[in-house]
Amino acid sequence: MTANILQPSAGLSRRLAAFVHHSRWDDVPEPVRVHAMKAVFNGFGTALGGSSDQAVLRLTKSLAPFSAGETATVIGHSQRRDALTAAFLNAAAINVFDFDDTHAGTIIHPTAPVLPVVLALAETRPVSGAQLLHAFTLGAEVACRIGDAVSPGHYDRGWHITSTCGIFGAAVAAAKLLDLGEDEVLWALGNASAQASGLVETLGFMAKSTGVGNAARGGLVSALMARCGVEGPPQPLEGPRGFLKVCSDHPKPERIEEGWGRDWEILRNMFKPYPCGVVLNPVIDACLAARGNLNFSTGQIAEIVVRGAPLLKARADRPEVTTGREAQVSAQHAVAVSLLRGHAGAEEFSDAAVNDPQIKALRAKVGPVQIDAGSPVEAAHVSIRYADGSSVVVVEEVATGSLARPMSDKALREKFVTLARYGCPTLAADALADRLWTLADQKNAGDLMMLARPPH
Repeated sequence: MTANILQPSAGLSRRLAAFVHHSRWDDVPEPVRVHAMKAVFNGFGTALGGSSDQAVLRLTKSLAPFSAGETATVIGHSQRRDALTAAFLNAAAINVFDFDDTHAGTIIHPTAPVLPVVLALAETRPVSGAQLLHAFTLGAEVACRIGDAVSPGHYDRGWHITSTCGIFGAAVAAAKLLDLGEDEVLWALGNASAQASGLVETLGFMAKSTGVGNAARGGLVSALMARCGVEGPPQPLEGPRGFLKVCSDHPKPERIEEGWGRDWEILRNMFKPYPCGVVLNPVIDACLAARGNLNFSTGQIAEIVVRGAPLLKARADRPEVTTGREAQVSAQHAVAVSLLRGHAGAEEFSDAAVNDPQIKALRAKVGPVQIDAGSPVEAAHVSIRYADGSSVVVVEEVATGSLARPMSDKALREKFVTLARYGCPTLAADALADRLWTLADQKNAGDLMMLARPPH
């Protein structure tokens, strides 16, 4: 993006709108394109896995009577809905297991609110794979950059950052795919600012999915309204009562535009190996490593102590869980289930696993999470003491799925197929995976959605 296009004298929101409007796919470096494709691939897989979850099924049941037509695919379902409803439900399905991508530094899950918007639009108009990826990349980038500007105070105050910042990314992605002008992109941002919401208090409950679903649907609505002339404020982000100042005590607006077009926040997007809060990744890694110890025995465990970053304590110190949804943010459950079963997939964070008598018994032996103020989020310390007084200590410095230890392409493919088998076993997952992996070369991106619908 050239400096003269950005017009430094204009406001931040205006400059952002100009950046989005003038951006071209040729401006996006190849490593960013590849990473965006992997985010789409991973998001599709988590949507398939979550497509049969009770939260998604109940949301589908509640919204179906109000769907105005059948134009867009709900991933993993044979029945189509209108674009707004499909965007809502697909966002919920992508995020419901907390198995979707996570942006380092802000812990936004950018794909969940952004991808469903471009997928829904791709079924209503001719859209190439490159166009879809371009719009998705810009949307994810904007969501993460706005998240950077309000972090860490925004999330600490209880705002669910995936929802609050995700709606801006969804609006930008829709605006780009609709080929809106600079003024209209700005209005889309303004319309999104009027709807940005979501609370951390909902984590562990079905209500979390409504926030993420609303971010996708609200972003799409924001762009559609802008296209029809619904105007927004000229400074929806940086204004005296704009999003940044209202939702953060110490906003850093400069982070939104630092290096844009050159440095890409989407490259800091991580893909998860386990369906739970990102703070639990190193804890599970440590527990799986502990199982390799020659003296390991779950039957002789007397006590387990977990120590990690302050965020691990704040978000995942939940010993008393009764549902799989709560277990996604419970260090105690993650420890017990990974030690007992030797793996941590969707089934390990289900209601059945939470109420398994063996898991419940071992979970009771996991003490309160201890804080190591200097520990990064991707590290954890697990100490297992046996009844005979011996112990096993495992320190995980770099979690699987982190930027320093990313999942391989093979692991992403295995995750995709496993989740498809779990949530939608009648779907031809391999054919869909092959199409997604070559999305940038597809002439009509909307065609691949036929592969996301199982047989009746």
